[in-house]
Amino acid sequence: MKTYQHIIQINTPGRGLVDITSEVKTCVEQSSVLTGLCHVFLHHTSASLIICENSDPDVQRDLETFFSHLVPDGDHRYKHTAEGPDDMPSHVRAVLTANAINFPITDAKLALGTWQGIYIWEHRLKPYTRRVTITIQG
Repeated sequence: MKTYQHIIQINTPGRGLVDITSEVKTCVEQSSVLTGLCHVFLHHTSASLIICENSDPDVQRDLETFFSHLVPDGDHRYKHTAEGPDDMPSHVRAVLTANAINFPITDAKLALGTWQGIYIWEHRLKPYTRRVTITIQG
């Protein structure tokens, strides 16, 4: 079994989705693994990883609209507000989504569906640098 691991840093512009599909695909290509698994792990508690449609940007806007209603900023019930009104809502959003995702590798390629992309979903309002570990085994 072959194992390959690479850490990337992604700058986010603030709340919203950042497509990291090409970075993950590059790691799969560099690994030379023909058949296996690609594990993507985000090292943060106020952002998350999602698989999302990569064609229509309205999907991403609609997700943000949904989460804004589900987990609003500045909710008076939250005690953890040390970094502002988006502090606790960012943690809740991250818990409701994921910080790690696995993908199959088939014929030395990331086996995504036609309309699937891999995204960091930044939940904080201001920009951050996010660390992602990509581990490939096969």
